[in-house]
Amino acid sequence: MWNADNGNCLNVFSGHDAIVTCGDFTPDGKTICTGSEDATLRIWNPRSGESIHVVRGHPYHTEGLTCLSISSDSTLAITGSKDGSVHIVNITTGKVVSSCSSQTGSTDGNPESIECVLFAPNFPWAVFGGMDQNLTIWDLQNSSPRFICNHEEGVTCLAWLGASKFLATGCCDGRICIWNCLSGECIETFKGHEHAIQSLAVSSNLEFLVSVSMDGTARVFEIRDFC
Repeated sequence: MWNADNGNCLNVFSGHDAIVTCGDFTPDGKTICTGSEDATLRIWNPRSGESIHVVRGHPYHTEGLTCLSISSDSTLAITGSKDGSVHIVNITTGKVVSSCSSQTGSTDGNPESIECVLFAPNFPWAVFGGMDQNLTIWDLQNSSPRFICNHEEGVTCLAWLGASKFLATGCCDGRICIWNCLSGECIETFKGHEHAIQSLAVSSNLEFLVSVSMDGTARVFEIRDFC
């Protein structure tokens, strides 16, 4: 953890047994969550560097974590893994409170990796996508899927368009799809990239969506009609 003003290292968090693949502060700034190839989620005190909780073993992931997101009220973390599962963890207790798996496996029968997870900013939903070519819109209140939205290739990244009902998905085929999460319909597809989308970001004025791709380019798309 670094002081962004002067570049000084403030703390080092040690405990994971393999590469750390994802991490973030809770929005209230009181806690840090990190995920690792060692198939654990660790919850840290940023001041002391102490590991408050280590989430592992049944009913949690069996393979390395690939992504995580934290709810706006700083109470829940959602994590995705190479094992094709998604788990929601209570940050205060370190307990798994909900779980889901990808809907399809690969041709060899192994699960497809989850690549991206997000909490909805304005609805009681979580969303996740992966190499099974699906976006799942998960109802947190009922612990069940609202919609499973199929893509032609794997889903690599997600971005909510502000606090609206619209979500953007970036895909392995270079396409970006805009979904109405109230209806589960794809209402727009942006094309132009030649290879997989790596990341998506929405401008602060909510007028543009920026995408970066493995084709070495960044593209800017107008989204003012969806926000």
